[in-house]
Amino acid sequence: MLKIAVFPNVEKPASAGVLKRIFNFYADKDVQLMLPVDEARFFNLEDYAVPHIEHEQADLALSLGGDGTLLGVCRRYGEMEVPVCGVNIGTLGFMADIETDELEKKLRKIIDGDYHVEHRLLLAGYVLSAGKKRFLGHAINDVVVTKGGVSRMLHLGLTINDTHLIDFKADGLIVSSPTGSTAYSLSAGGPIMNPNIRALLLTPICAHTLTFRPLLIDEEDIVHVHIAAMHQDIIVTFDGQESFRLLPDDEVIVQKSRARACIVKFEDKDYYQILRTKLWRNE
Repeated sequence: MLKIAVFPNVEKPASAGVLKRIFNFYADKDVQLMLPVDEARFFNLEDYAVPHIEHEQADLALSLGGDGTLLGVCRRYGEMEVPVCGVNIGTLGFMADIETDELEKKLRKIIDGDYHVEHRLLLAGYVLSAGKKRFLGHAINDVVVTKGGVSRMLHLGLTINDTHLIDFKADGLIVSSPTGSTAYSLSAGGPIMNPNIRALLLTPICAHTLTFRPLLIDEEDIVHVHIAAMHQDIIVTFDGQESFRLLPDDEVIVQKSRARACIVKFEDKDYYQILRTKLWRNE
């Protein structure tokens, strides 16, 4: 029996209809569907609720929403490495590989095993504060050091491995995986990277140090960002969804995680086709 965990975004009006189609399609097949408790209650599907679903063995997970929903599911599984397949009911859905008009066709491919899994680099983020190092979490797109509500620029120090590279002033710094190169980093002027490139991308946000430009480094390098600013409104964010407050003299450490994100892909689409149809479809 195939065990599939389904993670619908309750804030998307289309989720109910897509969820119904999934349940209808798999109703007469050897498939066990599971839902997180809160989502099961929201859609009146309590019989399918599984507490702590990320700890339950699953063969595959379906993410119903946009890229943000898919990112959250990947982080939720952490080191479990459960393949996650995105059903796009968002605005862009760059990472999701199923559009609603092809849903049943792709659900059939899942049963038949007619797909492959791309292993994407995960970022692990830590904070060194008052001499104590603490793990904060994983990110599939990016870890960002930025200001909160104040308009003052940040004073940051960048060290890679054991080499202090630069002290600079900016609105923040994005440490991005190749997958995340089409997210916040792209808006800040960073390059687009094929997700199979083995590198990390450092992109300053509105840097006042004009010589500091986006920088590609080896995926094994360890990034240290020292908080030299004295004001208190400074945060570090993970995929734009989780945030932690930082203090002056804290140090954010970002490196390649031992865990990997597992994204389901189908053979009828490749990365450059997705670039053309998703990013440049309105050009």
